Amino acid sequence: MVDQQLLQLAVVFLAALAVGGIVYVLVFPYISGEKKAEKRRSSVATRQSASRARAANDVLSTRKKEVQETIKELEAKQKSKKKATLQVRLTRAGLNVPVRSYWLASLMLGAGVGLVVFVTGSPAVVSVAAGFAAAMGIPRWLLAYMTKRRQKKFLIEFANAIDIIVRGVKSGLPLNDCLQIIAAETPEPVKSEFEDLVEQQRVGVPLSKAFDRMYERVPLQEVNFFSIVIAIQQKVGGNLAEALGNLSQVLRERQKLHGKVQAFSAEAKSSAAIIGALPPLVMLVIYITTPDYIELLWTEQLGQVMLAGSAIWMLMGVLVMRKMINFDY
Repeated sequence: MVDQQLLQLAVVFLAALAVGGIVYVLVFPYISGEKKAEKRRSSVATRQSASRARAANDVLSTRKKEVQETIKELEAKQKSKKKATLQVRLTRAGLNVPVRSYWLASLMLGAGVGLVVFVTGSPAVVSVAAGFAAAMGIPRWLLAYMTKRRQKKFLIEFANAIDIIVRGVKSGLPLNDCLQIIAAETPEPVKSEFEDLVEQQRVGVPLSKAFDRMYERVPLQEVNFFSIVIAIQQKVGGNLAEALGNLSQVLRERQKLHGKVQAFSAEAKSSAAIIGALPPLVMLVIYITTPDYIELLWTEQLGQVMLAGSAIWMLMGVLVMRKMINFDY
């Protein structure tokens, strides 16, 4: 009987102890303030994470504003540039000659053409007009042709030059050393342009100013993109290798697009060339076979009017076809 009472007391004591432990575990945090401390810690952590997020957003927005301001400054500089002088156009064509030599060669060419036209029996007014047109037109056309050819060669090697900078920066070389490597190892005309860039840096010209002069000598959008990337990286910072790698990929994609456009428009250009050359060729064949029949076009007044009207219509047709097969991209 005594053992049963002791057993019951032990069971009651253990049950009371278990209940007291449960109550202690559940109630003690509220009594001791641990729950409030935990809430304060969680609220502080939340505020800290929110402040970090706001700080990160502020840094990102500030960076975006700086990039936008840099791009606006570069665009404003480009819009404020004046028309290229003759010396700059000669440099763009790769001709290291003074302006005086250009005008002297133009004068000699015009005099030669005028003399040839005058010797063939044309009036003096026609000879002077032909000489003036030759002196002012042919050198300018030749200069534009040489400039376009040089820019095409520049674009072919420019993406490879940017890849040299990307690999050099990834391996730990500074930008100036990468530019020196390009100036020493790349083919023309990229070699000469980067040589000028390196020489300007050696004499203390800022890199942004040197790139502005490079863009003046080679007025291509690709060079403009390159100068913008370098300028933004210097002012704002960032991963230069990644930015230039993306730029190199964009330049190669533009070259691929240019090749596709040339391939798609080759048939239209051939058709335009054939259609434009047919009337002069037919007139030449008729003049060789029966000259008396076609000489009426330039001996009679009505024929001269018809010839002038036909030339105007042909010119309009050629310009329309040229506009149709030239694509902007």
